[in-house]
Amino acid sequence: MSNPLHNKLLIAVTGAICLGSAAYSPANAQRKKHSTTPASTTPAATKDSTGKPPMIKPGPKPGVKPFGEVITDKAKADSGLFNIYKLDDHFFFEIPDSLLGRDILVVNRISKSAAGLRSQMMGFSGDIIGENVIRFEKGPNNRIFLKNISYADVSKDSTQPMFTSVMNSNLQPIVAAFDIKAFSKNNNGSVVDLTEYISGDNEILFFDGQVKNALKLGGVQPDKSYISDVKSYPMNTEIKTVKTYSKSGGMPMPGMPPAPGGNATVELNSSIVLLPAVPMQPRYFDPRVGYFTTGVTDFDADPQGVKRLQMITRWRLEPKPEDMEKYKRGELVEPKKQIVFYIDPATPEKWRKYLIMGVNDWQSAFEQAGFKNAIIAKMAPTKAEDSTWSIEDARFSAIVYKPSDVPNASGPHVHDPRSGEIIESHINWYHNVMHLLRNWYFVQASPNDPRARNMQFSDELMGELIRFVSSHEVGHTLGLRHNFGSSSTYPVEKLRDKEWVKKNGHAASIMDYARFNYVAQPGDGISGADLYPRINFYDKWAIEWGYKLLPDAKSPEAEKPILNKWTVEKLKDKKYWFGTESNPDDPRSQNEDLGDNAMIASGYGIKNLQRIMPNLLTWTKVENEGYSNLGELYKEVAGQFSRYMGHVAKNVGGIYETPKTVEQDGAVYEFVPKAIQKEAIQFLNKQLFTTPKWLLNQDLLSRIGGDGPSLILSRQEPILDRLMGTNTINKLINGEAALGSQAYQASDMLNELKKSIFTEIYAHQPVDVYRRNLQRAYVDNLTELVAPPAPANPMMGGYAPSNSSRSDAAGIGRAQLVALRTELRAAAGSGDAMTRNHIQDLIARINRALDPK
Repeated sequence: MSNPLHNKLLIAVTGAICLGSAAYSPANAQRKKHSTTPASTTPAATKDSTGKPPMIKPGPKPGVKPFGEVITDKAKADSGLFNIYKLDDHFFFEIPDSLLGRDILVVNRISKSAAGLRSQMMGFSGDIIGENVIRFEKGPNNRIFLKNISYADVSKDSTQPMFTSVMNSNLQPIVAAFDIKAFSKNNNGSVVDLTEYISGDNEILFFDGQVKNALKLGGVQPDKSYISDVKSYPMNTEIKTVKTYSKSGGMPMPGMPPAPGGNATVELNSSIVLLPAVPMQPRYFDPRVGYFTTGVTDFDADPQGVKRLQMITRWRLEPKPEDMEKYKRGELVEPKKQIVFYIDPATPEKWRKYLIMGVNDWQSAFEQAGFKNAIIAKMAPTKAEDSTWSIEDARFSAIVYKPSDVPNASGPHVHDPRSGEIIESHINWYHNVMHLLRNWYFVQASPNDPRARNMQFSDELMGELIRFVSSHEVGHTLGLRHNFGSSSTYPVEKLRDKEWVKKNGHAASIMDYARFNYVAQPGDGISGADLYPRINFYDKWAIEWGYKLLPDAKSPEAEKPILNKWTVEKLKDKKYWFGTESNPDDPRSQNEDLGDNAMIASGYGIKNLQRIMPNLLTWTKVENEGYSNLGELYKEVAGQFSRYMGHVAKNVGGIYETPKTVEQDGAVYEFVPKAIQKEAIQFLNKQLFTTPKWLLNQDLLSRIGGDGPSLILSRQEPILDRLMGTNTINKLINGEAALGSQAYQASDMLNELKKSIFTEIYAHQPVDVYRRNLQRAYVDNLTELVAPPAPANPMMGGYAPSNSSRSDAAGIGRAQLVALRTELRAAAGSGDAMTRNHIQDLIARINRALDPK
């Protein structure tokens, strides 16, 4: 459920319960400048980016006072990662020499958001607004330098000339410098005053620049801002500030005055967390198992070039030292450190147990990796139970409740860029996700579950739906990406088999967007939990692949052959297949779909929608209210129908992608077989382009407004645009070049569409308004194929649409227009007056397209 909020942030978003098609946004939403070092090496904890040790601390010089003169008895001290001294309005940090050159993670969050500070899914309390890796290093003249660290390019062998060359080309920027006010009492640290830096505005401790721009925030106003608190703990220091920013009203509409601006006051929390001195041993990414990644360009990995190394993001799970031998023998052991999610105290009490169950459901997956009780959820401690606990503290992972009308949830995580180790995660659960769940379950499950046939679900039903959302989002925080291909590994007809579904579920992965079993028909006896997604075969395998330790493999390179052997063997069973969320061409990898044949599955789905339509008025009725529920659910039914059409259409011009290593036989890329593409076109001609009049209910439309012709055309037009677009036509042409007569040809597709869409023309019969709209859309799409290429749009970064003139697409489109014009002329005198007018209009459109002069 997803979407990544900011590419620049080091956040693996998982996905959220995204509305509509997931875009994923790319498989990983990591910030590029935070790529990680190669896994097999451990960078010296005290070296900076040049490979040189930090400078030796000089003795006291003018400007450096004795500790007691700077930190007087009046100072309020707090010990931890950094000793903090508050004296009057100043905050002094004591930076121990042992931390100089160490990598430190800074995570910035909104603690309390400003009223009206929203930009889509950003701007809420708990949101991450910035993330950096920093180092403190000692410089000349008794100064401490703050560096912002990037791991984009590395060379791991410090004995080779390449190491020096790479380091010389990647000097890390100094972003701030602080005078040493005093040395620590025992002379093993430096005291600096960070008050001015914390009071000001910078990207290290506060808003990332892109986030700031998205929220339309300007400069900080010092007179309306202050430091609220600074606390230090053994492994982290927490800084809380109140900041007031100027706020712009955004770009005005043409001809309109600028929108009013104003101020926005927010409470911000910066967590400064010490990263491990020895990074966790990474595990290299394999495209056959879906994990988020962090990457680095390694100048040593390829002796004749450079190599991009990708490492998966995962938690550090290790047996306790005394249990290692048990682990090696295959006995289940508890990890040295559990993955713990705390439930936000603001969460409504009745939903807490379901969120907890959604987390704990993953325990069985970790057992497959050799760990028991590896992940748990619990309520956050109260102030009385633990006064040091804070939901903003980056040491703690949490499911954060957001009282928002955003109908979504998301599962981002924060990780160590050197190794991919997940440090913590804050799952965002927006209150209005329940509204989204109600609508989904209504349109996909109400024919099979009477509990869904009203506007107010029982707490039990809603709790069960929340539990599945919780499990899905937790999967993202464990490092797992969406597996949109999992549902395609199940035979459609088996989804109607009660016993089979009880045993196997309706999709092999909860990380798919296979919401509910819409294939099941009334009478199949499938209801309740057998309609919901579950943590399943693929999920358990993916956790095993990512988290099972290989104690004898001392580097990620040594792990690769072992992991590859596992994967090759596992993929002999197709339910373990991973289908990426980012492939636009593979019809097996789609969100919201079910089964191995979109035509059969969508046919069953339509039957269920047709069962809902006559009952919409009754099932959406709420006493003493109007028809807003009816209008919303009518739209949901139409939207679900459109999803089914999209699932089918992706087969046309489709290309299967099955990543493999050289140990596996067969092609990686294959064109969808001709028979399947023909089946898809025939389905669309029958269910979509033949007017789906079951969607038209004038009694309902008269209560909610709207018109039938627009409703139908808005379903037909996007699918027709896809089928007749240059991209699809070119893929069909490429398929013909590769397969010859075995390919489904573009001209064949267009002829089949034309034959169905212009049936009345060939029969010399009247054409009603629905078909007139569709026929115009068909001609307009052909016109675009033969039109001159559009110039690049500077507002879109110079992007230009696909140019059909550079392929056979333009010629195919022209031939279709010429043939259709002849057929229209032959029917020009037939039908009623509106039909004759329509035919003349189509002929005129074709004439302009063929001869624009």
